[in-house]
Amino acid sequence: MAEWTKSDWRAKPRIQMPDYTDAEALESVEARLSQFPPLVFAGEARRLKAQLGAASRGEAFLLQGGDCAEAFEQFSADAIRDTFKVMLQMAMVLTFAAKVPVVKVGRMAGQFAKPRSAPTEVVDGVELPSYRGDIINELPFSEDARMPDPAKMLQAYTQSAATLNLLRAFSKGGYADMNKVHSWTLGFTEGEKAARYREMATRISDALDFMRAAGINNGSTEALQTVDFYTSHESLLLEYEEALTRLDSTSGNWLAGSGHMIWIGDRTRQPDGAHVNFASGVLNPIGLKCGPSMTEDDLKVLLAKLNPANEAGRLTLIARFGAGKVQEHLTRLIRTVQAEGANVLWVCDPMHGNTIKSASGYKTRPFDAVLREVREFFAVHKAEGTIPGGVHFEMTGQDVTECIGGVQAVTDENLSDRYHTACDPRLNASQSLELAFLVAEELSALRQERHAEAV
Repeated sequence: MAEWTKSDWRAKPRIQMPDYTDAEALESVEARLSQFPPLVFAGEARRLKAQLGAASRGEAFLLQGGDCAEAFEQFSADAIRDTFKVMLQMAMVLTFAAKVPVVKVGRMAGQFAKPRSAPTEVVDGVELPSYRGDIINELPFSEDARMPDPAKMLQAYTQSAATLNLLRAFSKGGYADMNKVHSWTLGFTEGEKAARYREMATRISDALDFMRAAGINNGSTEALQTVDFYTSHESLLLEYEEALTRLDSTSGNWLAGSGHMIWIGDRTRQPDGAHVNFASGVLNPIGLKCGPSMTEDDLKVLLAKLNPANEAGRLTLIARFGAGKVQEHLTRLIRTVQAEGANVLWVCDPMHGNTIKSASGYKTRPFDAVLREVREFFAVHKAEGTIPGGVHFEMTGQDVTECIGGVQAVTDENLSDRYHTACDPRLNASQSLELAFLVAEELSALRQERHAEAV
């Protein structure tokens, strides 16, 4: 790591990144960003790494979720609060089922850039650059809007700083009070269609009542009213990432100061590419998306490049295959990791492999397919004797209609009601919490099996 420099990636093949036409403007923005304070700090990243290491051993569980792509126009304190609120609810349900701490990581405060399947798109015979996220260009289909603008990195930094400020206030200022969080969840379980989740909600209530009776309450323990909450994003726009990278004076290593955890996407994980090179040199926990095209040989090289010291919590493998494909692909990758003796955290992303176009023309994700992939993920780990360490969702606290199904029974006809995403469809608040209950059932069954084996 001592031989690595934060600009080494510039000599590597780069894909999924814009070509800025104004080199002088880009250089000016990078210079300004390099003088700004980092958004996160090395001690926070090390603490997250330790917690992810615990998850890789089955001593914790990772819940990672948030927007597919943050947007400047949709930025608001209410939106941040609502997503944070739903993640707290999901975490409480998962904690109760797994009986281990849940590590909470938001796709927030930096998730602005998006990879695209094609560099351009054609509308009515007009070809323009694809929309790549608000940190790069704009969604409206016009030549001016689609021109990459480096100044947008400054706006992304400002929004990320404001988001982190609010998240830190919520996580430590009483909003995360365990009793308050559970009262929100009780409202979800009141409906007739949520009856199957009511029993677990009631058991959580009983546990909280017992704790209060035993004198374990908000006034006696800080753990009941505060949480650790981390941020993550895909480190796609490397000019932005490099500008916010700082040398940690306590360890002498480099920190990607843009977020606590960064990940490499399924489209940018070339072993000799720019994105892998950049991630290899920072001390942050690194995520690696693994799709059906991931080969065993590439995985071996990536394990060595991204985690040469084989450090627990350093590398999270985020499986995203699609329902029906998990057994084939996850099994071979698990066996590759085992043969290499690699320390990794296995996480399920059931969103990206289950995107379809609905009859009405909207890009959507069927809730049943999302759930099926989660169940297949747990089943493969059970068969292989390995640890299913977390889940990774694209979700929002808003009442959107972007994914089909769930307790609210969103249908194809409903999609247009509140379809607000600029990129990929997200689970809404109700669907997210329902999925947490369903994952909780898998975790509860896994815990009971382990207990039975121990006895």
